[in-house]
Amino acid sequence: MNSPAPTASTLHSGLSSRLTRLQVRIEQWVTFLRPWRWLWPPMAFAAGLGSFFLVERQQWLGAMLAIGMMVAWLLLLSESLIGRMLSRRGHATLPKGVTTFIAQMIHQETLFFCLPFLLVTTVWSSGQALFTLLLLGMAVFSIIDPLYYKLAERARWLYFAFHAQCVFLVVLVTLPIMFHLTTGTSLKLALAAMVVFSLPSLLHLLSGSTLKRWVIMLALLPLLAGAGWQGRIWVPPATLWITATALSPGFDVPARQPRESVRLTPSALPATGLYAYTSIRAPRGLKEQIFHVWRHDGEIIDRIPLEIKGGRDEGYRAWSHKQNFPEAPAGTWRVDVMTDSGQRIGVLRFRVDADEAKATLADGGIDSPLGLAGIALHKLLPGRETVATSPVETAPPDQQSEQRSNDKPAAESENE
Repeated sequence: MNSPAPTASTLHSGLSSRLTRLQVRIEQWVTFLRPWRWLWPPMAFAAGLGSFFLVERQQWLGAMLAIGMMVAWLLLLSESLIGRMLSRRGHATLPKGVTTFIAQMIHQETLFFCLPFLLVTTVWSSGQALFTLLLLGMAVFSIIDPLYYKLAERARWLYFAFHAQCVFLVVLVTLPIMFHLTTGTSLKLALAAMVVFSLPSLLHLLSGSTLKRWVIMLALLPLLAGAGWQGRIWVPPATLWITATALSPGFDVPARQPRESVRLTPSALPATGLYAYTSIRAPRGLKEQIFHVWRHDGEIIDRIPLEIKGGRDEGYRAWSHKQNFPEAPAGTWRVDVMTDSGQRIGVLRFRVDADEAKATLADGGIDSPLGLAGIALHKLLPGRETVATSPVETAPPDQQSEQRSNDKPAAESENE
């Protein structure tokens, strides 16, 4: 005898029972994890540090850590939508304290995971320092429970703005690792994601009728996106950083090494020209165009394009050779190393002066940056391959980019 088909009420009851059991388990896990939540930020920081350096030698592991971050975010972003759907159908939802705790864990994971990328790639003598300090402040804020929960309960618009900034950060950091997107493309996608997830913040902030709120919000969104794009020079290129710089009057192209020494006086520059040498680390598989932007007393004189590739332990070596200096070259100079999207990777500074005591000595000495960027932690990783190099190794001629004329600077880079 056939059993009767289950009714809608029976199906609803069975689904409610399963959802209730799932919610009970989640609440039990949250209760278990609460005493140990202080371990989460250092674990996330260690994962970010590992992903940052492992992406060079063990790319799959760095990518897996990044994918884990994205999956956690998808769960967080879908939580409120799923909660509303269940509530409309009469099902129980997770207590607000539980969902806020889960969101806090993911915010902490995001901020502390991404922090190593920012600490290494920030040019601390620029406005990027303010951006990184802001994110560091957000990371500290996320571990102070009374402040975090007060923000989540009483200032919802600011809480959603906090959330949107975390979305911006996770997209900015993970996309170059996972999909080898350039920093410019990743920045645009991160800005788009931030604008989309700023919608709840704007809706909570604006008052008035629903139609009026939407009209004002749609007018504000382009302004928000434009302001974010204009401030891109303050955003560190989270997966590109300089490992070495040098200034020199000569260059040994086969060895890729700056050579010779000269005091940068107005009389010396036209005779020798000047080489600006940079070594830039990037994730394996990433190809990107960068620029050496030569500035004299703040004014752009030359903008020289260079192509770099990621994956080399010591960094991708690139250099530009400037020969057409102005008739009056005395003053302060700098070479900004920029991405095609306008983010600063690093800067070389020098002074040209008739007084040799004040003029910079371009001696070809290779300088490493201060802090984590100058520490080759990747060399300490097990399984690192040893690559033998020769001081006379050369790249095939058709793999060197070169631009030469009497009135234009030269640009060269290696391709290994």
